[in-house]
Amino acid sequence: MKLYYADHFVLPLPEGHRFPMAKYRMLRDELAACGRFSPDDFCEAPAASREALRLAHSDDYVRRVCAGQLTDAEIRRIGFPWTNAMVERSRRSAGATIAACRSALADGCAANLAGGTHHAHHDFGSGFCVFNDAAIAARVMQHEAHIARVAIIDCDVHQGDGTAAIFAADPSVFTFSIHGQKNFPFRKQTSDLDIELPDACADAAYLDMLTRGLETVFAKSRPELVIYLAGADPYLDDRLGRLGLSMAGLLARDRLVLDACKLAQVPVALAMAGGYARNIADTVAIHASTIRLAHDRNYS
Repeated sequence: MKLYYADHFVLPLPEGHRFPMAKYRMLRDELAACGRFSPDDFCEAPAASREALRLAHSDDYVRRVCAGQLTDAEIRRIGFPWTNAMVERSRRSAGATIAACRSALADGCAANLAGGTHHAHHDFGSGFCVFNDAAIAARVMQHEAHIARVAIIDCDVHQGDGTAAIFAADPSVFTFSIHGQKNFPFRKQTSDLDIELPDACADAAYLDMLTRGLETVFAKSRPELVIYLAGADPYLDDRLGRLGLSMAGLLARDRLVLDACKLAQVPVALAMAGGYARNIADTVAIHASTIRLAHDRNYS
């Protein structure tokens, strides 16, 4: 199982910034030490080309991001200061999901150890998201691998509003988001299937609704490829989550998604998406459990 990373491209964040950049390198270290993966399984993410970025984003937006011509308001909406490193990291995050999709089509399963930048819209970034890696990868696979139908299964605690908006008029990409009703973004978009959850929603209710949602996804979309955003932020001790899932509940969530893909014989590419636990080690443990389960499901 190939794992794509770009954690050596460090974003210079303002002092006191709350985005947990350290989790990405910690996750790679944790997986390297777990005994399931060889050094050859870890692959430096390639940068997505501008042509690939333009499959999901406007020419003008891609040009201005790369040239450092975003307005102050646009930069504030993204949440990161503009730097060359921000552009390179964002392109490589998208490139990692593209590469994971290619590997999944060949081997059944692969992962981007970051990604899940689902708040980026066609012509603007938002919520720590510059380019929408899942949307870009879906488009690239349709063009490159002639995939007719893709399903994006988004289990981050925040709605995949950018993804929903990008594919609003495109039935070839089925967007499913299960997320906190009262959480960011406060102005939701309309996915092909949205399941909105109340604050403090815990394991049993979440897993029941996810089970029914997955049945709908596979029945309606009949995907040839799944891109799974496995956010760690539905965790009960996540600073930005507002839901009540335990670590065991999150692992059960992953099992439901991955088993549904395996039952349907559909390759799956994973992206880690959000995770902001009060103890960063909890976020890393949740992400690592997701990847280990995906590895074991793919090779068992």
